[in-house]
Amino acid sequence: QVRLQESGGGSVEAGGSLRLPCAASRVNWKTMAWFRQTPGKERLAIAAQGRDGKTVYDKSVEGRFTISKDYTKSTLDLQMNSLKPEDPAMYYCAADDRPGWDVLRPEGFYQVWGQGIQVTVSA
Repeated sequence: QVRLQESGGGSVEAGGSLRLPCAASRVNWKTMAWFRQTPGKERLAIAAQGRDGKTVYDKSVEGRFTISKDYTKSTLDLQMNSLKPEDPAMYYCAADDRPGWDVLRPEGFYQVWGQGIQVTVSA
């Protein structure tokens, strides 16, 4: 059974760091990504990685967040540094077996989703 499960969320002060692992039944999907969503807003992609390791980021997180895979632990990780007051959201990992890492694909592109994890940033 295909499963994705996020962890590592919580509250952190502005300027701090969090790492979100997404445990996956496998991490060799052609495209894996992280999304975030705030109440009343659409779910938006912030980072994606292809099977070959290439990555793409939204401008709002580029230079602060890093997406990576840990094949030994079978996780898709999101390292979040220099967190800002505008970063709080539900964070979701997603996967699909079509190539799509070259640009940030919308929510409807992805076949498999985790349940999400809350991240809060205090000023």
